[in-house]
Amino acid sequence: MSHTVSPEALAVIRKMQQGELTESVIYEKIARFAKGEENKATLLRLAGEERAHYEIWKTYTGVEMKPEKAKVLKYTLLARILGFTFAVKLMERGEENAQVEYDLLAREVAESAQIRQDEEEHEQALLAMLDEERLQYVGSMVLGLNDALVELTGSLAGFAFALQNNRLIALSGLIVGISATFSMASSEFLAARSEGRSDALKSCSYTGIAYLLTVIALIAPYLLLGTTQYIAALVCMLLVVVLIIAGFTYYTSVAMDQPFRSRFVEMAGISIGVAVVSFFVGILAKQFLGVDL
Repeated sequence: MSHTVSPEALAVIRKMQQGELTESVIYEKIARFAKGEENKATLLRLAGEERAHYEIWKTYTGVEMKPEKAKVLKYTLLARILGFTFAVKLMERGEENAQVEYDLLAREVAESAQIRQDEEEHEQALLAMLDEERLQYVGSMVLGLNDALVELTGSLAGFAFALQNNRLIALSGLIVGISATFSMASSEFLAARSEGRSDALKSCSYTGIAYLLTVIALIAPYLLLGTTQYIAALVCMLLVVVLIIAGFTYYTSVAMDQPFRSRFVEMAGISIGVAVVSFFVGILAKQFLGVDL
């Protein structure tokens, strides 16, 4: 069965048809390696719905299309690296922008209202999919990340003026960072055990790994720049802090439907504020203690 629509509507339909097919293939590919039978079933159901929408749009265009390989590769890789929940929700965010196009089609395409309703129901199905291990331990990762950012940012900023030597600053930061990593991980382990949780070891591992990776990222500028370039290293370190906070906050905002701006401003404000205070503490400590390195 074929339909007659305006050239403008046909152009929108072609775009949507391509998108539905591509997303159907993405869901199918992610379902192959997603853990949990419920997750697989939900992904395959979404793939089936997208495929059905593709067939509806095909009755208007009369064209058989192929999925966009670049988009399929992008979201499949994101799902493997950052988790299927993040990848799928990021993709679904793009469908929110399509609602304007559905409104344009409403007068000419009767099925557009039903397809729009189906797309909105996707979000509810996705919320039920939040049974991914890495998301269960986001709290542990946030604990390690926040503590490392605040504690080590302050320590490195304080060391910067007190020591004025990037190698000494990096050495001091490494000692503090590794010690704090074990301290933080063991505290998380004991806290989980006291709550009677069976996943205490896994929980503390997520906390420790998040802390250690943050330590490495923050110390890197002091190792890569010249020995006397401690101010430049400090500025680079603060930029790394902002990037880490922005990246992690964006990840949680997409995967767990949390607000981005307020959480980013809060975390960045605390970390940079502590760094500024610690920098001046280092200046005062150097002058009052009379230490000259």
